[in-house]
Amino acid sequence: MIQLERAIGAVVGSVVGDALGAPFEFGPGGAFSARFPVLGEHNEMCGGGGWEAGEATDDTQMAVHLAESLIERGGLDLPDIFARFQRWAAADPKDIGLQTADVLSRGEPWDRAAASHFRTTGHAAGNGALMRATTSAVYFAPKGSEVTIDAARRISALTHGDPAAWEGTAVFHELIRVALDGDDPLASVPDVLARLDPAHRDRYATVLAPKWHPDQATEVNGAVWPCLGSAVWALRTTGGFEEALRAAIDLGGDTDTVAAVTGGLAGAVYGIGAVPARWATLLQVPLPGAGDRVLRLPELLALGTRLSG
Repeated sequence: MIQLERAIGAVVGSVVGDALGAPFEFGPGGAFSARFPVLGEHNEMCGGGGWEAGEATDDTQMAVHLAESLIERGGLDLPDIFARFQRWAAADPKDIGLQTADVLSRGEPWDRAAASHFRTTGHAAGNGALMRATTSAVYFAPKGSEVTIDAARRISALTHGDPAAWEGTAVFHELIRVALDGDDPLASVPDVLARLDPAHRDRYATVLAPKWHPDQATEVNGAVWPCLGSAVWALRTTGGFEEALRAAIDLGGDTDTVAAVTGGLAGAVYGIGAVPARWATLLQVPLPGAGDRVLRLPELLALGTRLSG
């Protein structure tokens, strides 16, 4: 499998996970399998909970705005990314995280808004930076480990002032990079952990351990480390893209984001050929703040191609 197939698989896979998980958000565990006991018997991209079938949430909308900044600016332009996020937030998206909304509406400069929020609230380790990171992970992967980890931290810090969010996104960036190279991201976990800030290494070592199960989480999966740990668990304990997403959504809770992160990882491992057409062809990504465009599968395939260089 060539790297481009993996890169496109990661981008489209994340969108599929987001849209597939959205109707089950904040529901109980096992709801997906209860509704769809046999994968493929019916089209599981069902919509519901205010979402149309195949409609992506804020996870993907932010990921696309991030991707388009990287492509159009030719690299990391943090003020531009922040401005795009602000325009998106001001355009009244259907869903936006409370923390992200607060940071983007504070009227403070791009390099101070998230830190100000963290000082005010003391809470900024949600998964809102991780959820949008597949596109940036694909873009920076060819530039090597040091560059992609640094980029992950800097992009996360635009909206999340807690370094725990930076470190979780850095892990995700690096796991995607390894997968796109055709290597096993699970085998790389010890090396990735060694690259983290020691103050946050233990919590990620716990949730990324081979024997960890999401039932052992001490926080809900709306927090960055159990969200990432749940996605890695779903990849580790299944044998294919579809099975990984079912496992992720069946955890309940923040199902769209856990599935988006899982879809990015699983798409990078298994490639675009493993993403079911019955899911991918229904995708629709509204883009408030960007001319109210709606991206569908052809545009997402093109986006993955452009991100991979």
